[in-house]
Amino acid sequence: MAYTSTTTAVEWQTGPAIELESRAPKVSVIAPTSDVDAIMQASAQADAEVPDGGTGWVVITGCAVMTWWMIGTSYCWGVFQAALVKDGLASASTLAFVGSLATACISFLGIPNAQLIRKLGTQTSALMGVFCLGLGSILSGFSCHNIAGLFITQGVVFGVGISLCFMVVSTIPAQYFKAKRGMANGIVYAAGGLGGTALSFLINTLLNSVGTAWTFRIMGFMTLATGLPAAWLVQQRIPIPRAAFVEWRLFRDLRFCLLFAVGAIATFPLLVPPFFLPLYVNSLGMGSTAGAGVVAAFNFSSALGRLTCGFASDTIGPLNTLFGSLLLSALSMLIIWPVSTSIGPLIVFVIINGMSNGGFFSTIPTVVGNVFGSARGSPIAGYILDASGGEGAGTQAYRPAILYAGFMALAATVLSVGIRVKTSAKLGKRV
Repeated sequence: MAYTSTTTAVEWQTGPAIELESRAPKVSVIAPTSDVDAIMQASAQADAEVPDGGTGWVVITGCAVMTWWMIGTSYCWGVFQAALVKDGLASASTLAFVGSLATACISFLGIPNAQLIRKLGTQTSALMGVFCLGLGSILSGFSCHNIAGLFITQGVVFGVGISLCFMVVSTIPAQYFKAKRGMANGIVYAAGGLGGTALSFLINTLLNSVGTAWTFRIMGFMTLATGLPAAWLVQQRIPIPRAAFVEWRLFRDLRFCLLFAVGAIATFPLLVPPFFLPLYVNSLGMGSTAGAGVVAAFNFSSALGRLTCGFASDTIGPLNTLFGSLLLSALSMLIIWPVSTSIGPLIVFVIINGMSNGGFFSTIPTVVGNVFGSARGSPIAGYILDASGGEGAGTQAYRPAILYAGFMALAATVLSVGIRVKTSAKLGKRV
């Protein structure tokens, strides 16, 4: 989902949903110009009046339902992908690009969406986002036998919906929660994991009973029927301050550059497991039901990880939580997945990697849309898989793709240590 992973300078400037250290004083990295001073003063005033509850829980409920469809459907693309590969529509790498293009829109459209939300407000933007989610799925039902059409409907139209919804749910909790911000974000993003759990089985059942086209259409109608009322609940508490289109001064701060790099690198491997697990299960000689079950287990573990890391961000700090989730993700892909040649070890991998994957999202929800990661991570794994013999060559063909994802996650882990060290030095305390 992914799913996508660095904070735009705009969002960092105007009050991110995640602070570098929730328990430490907020540190500004922006040059003291009059416009910026006004923005920071407005943000400080807003933070001082945060209710930390009340109507905020209504807004969180609306965000959670949106995330159920936005992330849940995205993380179930692997179930669709396995069915489309079986139908002979295209290779796994090409179809992975369709799913990744949707989540890549988070980064491609991040800055324009930030400006759009400031102009229209969160409620209207949320309604537009959900409408595009539903419309993209419905139109995919008419283009699921044409790969070019699927790129437009599931990749672009659905992707526009993801990008708008993601921007809204990543920023609005900060207007209602401060001390409980990590918990609020954890709840919102855990809904995406739970959505993926339920939708994995639902999509697989629909694929076997009504076919691919009507599965897409039914998913679209369900998204509109439940998502639009939820989007109506997502109202902003205060107007979002106007800001410069991009604040390039942020890149003079090493911590921001490191966080930018972590987000860019970490999301390369994020979508590899959920996209390719159904195909991997098929290579073990199991059917589509087993593949859907494994994806459901991954999504449920992701939900637990989002909740756990949301609470952890409020207690041990987001930087420590980020480091732990990235390290577990890397080690699970480098050590456990390569030897998962039976269902037992694979389930262990799914649980650990799913929790760490979800933890990344709930720890830095405004840092999931980077310029290249979501668009290129899963397709790269798909191309490696093709070069290794393809999805029909057994589990050995997946080893290079697995190692690629694992080492990318490990690189992000190392960079996260740099952020922690620089922040500790600047604040004069451990974080």
